[in-house]
Amino acid sequence: MRIISGKYKGRVLKGYTLKGTRPTMDRVKESLFATINDKLDNSVCLDLFAGSGNLGIEALSMGSREVIFVDKEYMACKTIKSNLNMLDSNINATILNMDYLKALDKLYPKKFDIIFLDPPYKTDYLSKSLKKIEELNLLKGIIVLESDDLEKLDFSDYYEEIKTKKYGDKYIRILKKKD
Repeated sequence: MRIISGKYKGRVLKGYTLKGTRPTMDRVKESLFATINDKLDNSVCLDLFAGSGNLGIEALSMGSREVIFVDKEYMACKTIKSNLNMLDSNINATILNMDYLKALDKLYPKKFDIIFLDPPYKTDYLSKSLKKIEELNLLKGIIVLESDDLEKLDFSDYYEEIKTKKYGDKYIRILKKKD
């Protein structure tokens, strides 16, 4: 797993073998970030269920101003810290080692330009996250959802689909708030 573009392009990230994670592979990440490239510059991002920090670090590499990484697993947070340490020392990143719902409550009233949601597949965390994000009004831009099941990527009355794409056995859906 590596950073695919931006100022840290080519750097190798740790965490591919991190228990319980499924890192977004390079070809999927490249297509995803090409789709959202125009929204990255100077953005504030949330990488919820961050795992190794793969998506948030890619966002930093491509111009995001700030990324908050959230994962409840200590080893995941330790891996994110290690991956961030190999980049510049002046990166604006925060790591929260806590449950995703508690983290969302803690982050209120912050607003995010991009929220990455890639929860464990066999859970209802995706729908609970979307509901909580809307309840707390944390989104001012887009949400990037990832799942193995298109039905799990169902979204509420508060969001509208920008794009959905299938990559092998996973789906990526990009949402924005309804006007």
